[in-house]
Amino acid sequence: MTPAAMNALLARQKAAHLRDGAPTAAQRIASLDRCIKLLIDNRAAIEDALNTDFGSRSREATAFTDIAGSIGPLKHARDHLAKWMRPEKRKPTPAILGLFGAKAEVRYQPKGVVGVISPWNFPVNLTFAPLAGILAAGNRAMIKPSEFTPATSDLMKTMFASAFSEEEIAVVVGGPEVGQAFAGLAFDHMIFTGATNIARHVMRAAAENLVPLTLELGGKSPVILGKSADIATASTRIMNGKTLNAGQICLAPDYVLTPRDSLEPFIAGAQAAVARMFPTIRDNPDYTAIVAQRHYDRIMGYVKDARAKGARIVELKPEGEDLSQQEHRKIAPTLIIDPTDDMTVMQEEIFGPLLPVKTYAGIDEAIAYVNKGERPLGLYYFGSDDAEREKVLAATTAGGVTVNDVIFHVAQENLPFGGVGPSGMGSYHGQDGFKEFSHKKAIYTQIKMDAPLAQMRPPFGPAIRKYLDGQMKA
Repeated sequence: MTPAAMNALLARQKAAHLRDGAPTAAQRIASLDRCIKLLIDNRAAIEDALNTDFGSRSREATAFTDIAGSIGPLKHARDHLAKWMRPEKRKPTPAILGLFGAKAEVRYQPKGVVGVISPWNFPVNLTFAPLAGILAAGNRAMIKPSEFTPATSDLMKTMFASAFSEEEIAVVVGGPEVGQAFAGLAFDHMIFTGATNIARHVMRAAAENLVPLTLELGGKSPVILGKSADIATASTRIMNGKTLNAGQICLAPDYVLTPRDSLEPFIAGAQAAVARMFPTIRDNPDYTAIVAQRHYDRIMGYVKDARAKGARIVELKPEGEDLSQQEHRKIAPTLIIDPTDDMTVMQEEIFGPLLPVKTYAGIDEAIAYVNKGERPLGLYYFGSDDAEREKVLAATTAGGVTVNDVIFHVAQENLPFGGVGPSGMGSYHGQDGFKEFSHKKAIYTQIKMDAPLAQMRPPFGPAIRKYLDGQMKA
């Protein structure tokens, strides 16, 4: 689609928004129900498309993360939006105005048209989950899915066209040039999910039209194993999170900080956990391939660099299984033990099944290591020591935290999901998403009697002086 055609489509959606006004709760619920039905009716097609795009992706993993993981937020918004839409009463200031009958409130108004730029790793979920808040707030949407998952992007275009008019929801497909033009459109709000380096370009493009942004990015999300951590449980949960989608998750645990005496037990626990989940990797449909050759080469380059610089490499794969010759781009879960900061694997977000493991002498050292890097999207702490846990939570800054597991905070519809600094800005999910995609309109209703207000107007007299003297106090 050309830039001119995209602008024309946006103009049609904005005109429809002005023509029809804010949709009722019933209309918003109907839109969310249409989205839910699309996901249910197209389950097999979605699983097929993602398997095609990745080369090998588990149907169950797709059903869990992209389909059921999208239906949950849509249902949550559907079931609560009527309550969210209610005006929120506030107390007038100064308080004396309230005594005379003044009123203050916030009303949540649709922003209008929201642009959605969704990524390739969970292309369905990271399109439909934001739509839960966008539609609950009464907006229309234009969607630009990733060119790295073309079969899924084309399928979503067909799906939405079967249930929504282009004035309601429209999908724009294409490569980087289309994405660049899309990011420069004068939306009323835009949400981008993807890499931090791309977000900088999106933010520059949006600035031309002062488009407000929600940026959901990533970073190097750390795991801190406390001295009190149950290593067997922790290693199982960490490796489950690391191998989900072969680590191609913005919230995947990026590296582990462990006490020195827990290092070997963690390695053994990780080996056992992966062996239970994936007795084979090469031809196992449960284990996801890397999405593209350039990402495969990038990840394997991290391993080569770490090995050359002295790291101990532990591949977690069945004995004798050769992954060098295979139909798909599968990389075994790989631990990189005692990495140094000059290794590229410790400098860039991995987005793959590699897991560096560093040791620390005391919790203050672990906290300091986390804090010297950019603020991550997620942070994970394992342990039963309440004081240590609170110290980690208070002394570090991350978009969100899961305690005694990884990634799970993103599944909580009653918690905001978002990053901080280089890992993102703004947040959504549940009511926080409804508010993110709404204009919070402040409304003040003045008192009827004019006498109390007259003293605020010239000519000024004793009454206003007395009032001001009363205000000039600590």
